[in-house]
Amino acid sequence: MADPHGYRPGPGEIPDSPGVYRFRDARGRVVYVGKAKSLRSRLNSYFADYASLHPRTQAMLSTAAGVDWTVVGTEVEALQLEYSWIKEFDPRFNVKYRDDKSYPYLAVTMSEDYPRVMVMRGAKRKGTRYFGPYSHAWAIRDTVDTLLRVFPVRTCSAGVFKRSGQIGRPCLLGYIGKCSAPCVGRISAEDHRRLAEDFCDFMAGQTHRFASRLEAEMREAARNEEFERAARLRDDLRALERAVEKQAVVLGDGTDCDVIALAEDQLEAAVQVFYVRGGRVRGQRGWVLDKVEDVGRAGLVEHFLGQVYADAPAGAEAVNAGIPREVLVPELPPDPVSMSQWLGERRGGPVSLRVPHRGDKKALLETVARNAAETLALHKTRRASDLTTRSKALSEIADALGLDDAPLRIECYDVSNLAGTHVVASMVVFEDGLPRKSEYRRFSIRGLDGTDDISAIREVITRRFRRYLDEREQTGELDVLGDPQGLDEAADGVAGATPRKFAYPPNLVVVDGGPAQAAAAARALAGLGIDDIAVCGLAKRLEEVWLPGEEFPVILPRSSEGLYLLQRVRDEAHRFAIAYHRHKRGKAATASALDDVPGLGPARRAALLRRFGSVRKLRAASTEEIAAVPGIGPRLAATVAAAVAGGPGPAAGGPVGAADQVGRASRVGPPGQAQPGGHDAGR
Repeated sequence: MADPHGYRPGPGEIPDSPGVYRFRDARGRVVYVGKAKSLRSRLNSYFADYASLHPRTQAMLSTAAGVDWTVVGTEVEALQLEYSWIKEFDPRFNVKYRDDKSYPYLAVTMSEDYPRVMVMRGAKRKGTRYFGPYSHAWAIRDTVDTLLRVFPVRTCSAGVFKRSGQIGRPCLLGYIGKCSAPCVGRISAEDHRRLAEDFCDFMAGQTHRFASRLEAEMREAARNEEFERAARLRDDLRALERAVEKQAVVLGDGTDCDVIALAEDQLEAAVQVFYVRGGRVRGQRGWVLDKVEDVGRAGLVEHFLGQVYADAPAGAEAVNAGIPREVLVPELPPDPVSMSQWLGERRGGPVSLRVPHRGDKKALLETVARNAAETLALHKTRRASDLTTRSKALSEIADALGLDDAPLRIECYDVSNLAGTHVVASMVVFEDGLPRKSEYRRFSIRGLDGTDDISAIREVITRRFRRYLDEREQTGELDVLGDPQGLDEAADGVAGATPRKFAYPPNLVVVDGGPAQAAAAARALAGLGIDDIAVCGLAKRLEEVWLPGEEFPVILPRSSEGLYLLQRVRDEAHRFAIAYHRHKRGKAATASALDDVPGLGPARRAALLRRFGSVRKLRAASTEEIAAVPGIGPRLAATVAAAVAGGPGPAAGGPVGAADQVGRASRVGPPGQAQPGGHDAGR
């Protein structure tokens, strides 16, 4: 535990200017980021009277080993830099908002030639307009089903759309009038895009315009004695009215605003937002957070606005997912002028940030606050004070393994292979009892017998910590862990991701296995001269915890929170290793049939797979059909046909095409063969 006065800046060193400061621990990791109008006043307050500080602030100061700062010109610049650093470093003592569940949006893919209406979750995509979020996906589908009668925009996937165009026959929705069937040319691309734009305008709040137009057309058809058309228009008008009735009017003046309310206790807080567009509630969303930082209601509002609106879309793509003209909050942030200016810059127009004191807006804020209180109560019931449970789990692990301190950072390693081939390993990271997927790593093991998982464990541990030691020795700064010979992408299997700075050694290394695996990991660390990291193995058979060199395992009670946490860490490492193994196996199977064909480069291989879809279909094609592919002549076609004719079929584990690979990426291997994670069978 560090003494805060040991790293306190000297008198006169801290400037009396706006800026952003960072507290770092002994290993250089950022543990807290803050901003201040006056850096001198704010930082001096941390070191003035340690005993009078909040316990969480005391914990942060005792964890930190140094502080640095950056001076900026204005308070708005300080806001921007603070939020970018929080996003970059993810400090453990900063407030972090997380969704209380995954919310679905109604999305319209306006960037496509034929826009599609669909339910979408996750990250926002450029060129797509979003409406929501909604509490349930069925609510979106119910609304879309009602509106398709008036706006028959396509809702099918790209594969269904392409297949319908190939066979010249639309899907069921095209036959019943709920799709304009652009796939078969019943409507032009321009007319279909206008339908999609009308759909978006209606969802954005322009309901009266379409209702008035349909009513006028209905009356005109009746006057012309076109009674069947008038009846259809009448039904369309009723469909619009039903869709509008489902969205309650809460503000009679047609206001566009976000209404934010929160409920809190000493440990946690819940935030709810109602998205009001055109006076109607268009969506709802919630967040929960652990109050690891000593912050009041005004500070929570400030952190929320910064973290949630920092990545909000702008322009036509935003709709009700972006920043509106007015934001209603339960309490103004400490610096409302700077926050309003920052929001205005993000939106590209003025933003009013205020607290309603009377009228409909105050009543709506109270409704949102009740939702926040219910969300917090439900969350606490589900988690059963999870923060306390995690602390208890870490303490139990420390007691069971004889550690001096709780293992706040745990790394777990697992090896996976199939019949000794495509040997891979995974490393997952848990901090404070929670997974940090951005710091997961995965390894390719080459030159070893696939059944020798002891050597694989030793190699992976050696590679991971040798990189750490080498970089620390060369630069004295943070290490970049990235083995160009075997360390693949980071962050849960995202291809092409750049390895992030990753020099923080764990308090505890866990390996999936028994005494042999634990001993191998300990020997690897000892060979590098590392003696301050604890090692243990967790065997699946009886969930025994093995320490290196011990004759008997440590037995934790089945009801132990510590054992439950170790199981979660081990299972996550196993899942991550299997996912990478399947990826490698599928990639190798796709490459094996065509990579060795003379004269067949990457472009021609891609052309063949585009034309036939898989190696199986390529094998069934004639030489003339292969030669018809652009870039493939008769001689090369004969070579390709001979190469694929002699290989084993896909069902036997041989070559599969790109289309087959997608379908098999999530399947377990062929019947009768060992599943990934072959070291389990060898124990």
